[in-house]
Amino acid sequence: MMNEPTQPQLAPAMPVERPLPDRLQAESRTWAMLCHLSSLCAFIGVPFGHLVGPLIVWLVKKDQFPLVDDQGKESLNFQISMTIYGIVALFLCFVLIGIPLLVLLVFVDLVLPVIAAVEASNGQIYRYPFTIRFLI
Repeated sequence: MMNEPTQPQLAPAMPVERPLPDRLQAESRTWAMLCHLSSLCAFIGVPFGHLVGPLIVWLVKKDQFPLVDDQGKESLNFQISMTIYGIVALFLCFVLIGIPLLVLLVFVDLVLPVIAAVEASNGQIYRYPFTIRFLI
């Protein structure tokens, strides 16, 4: 009888996570959605609410839900990037180009978190455009 060559058994590169039960999946999606929507606190008058809101949600729930960890970092990265872009646009107001840029930034900072919240509530991973990745 001929010896057939045996295939070496390869270990999976990453451990496979068990899917969360339906109740926890819904809770995970809700908290991920709140990571994005909490950035709108700045528009209701909370100083630095665009940074503090997502930071609080992310710090509280990041260890419990991987989706919240990912979307919390994404929301924070976007809000930090928007802050930097806003500061640059403020300086550009002296040459008048900054005024339309500020209007555009406010519009983008209102619309994109809502789109991200809808995607997160559906369990999808959302990536903001033009975002500097500070938190990886």
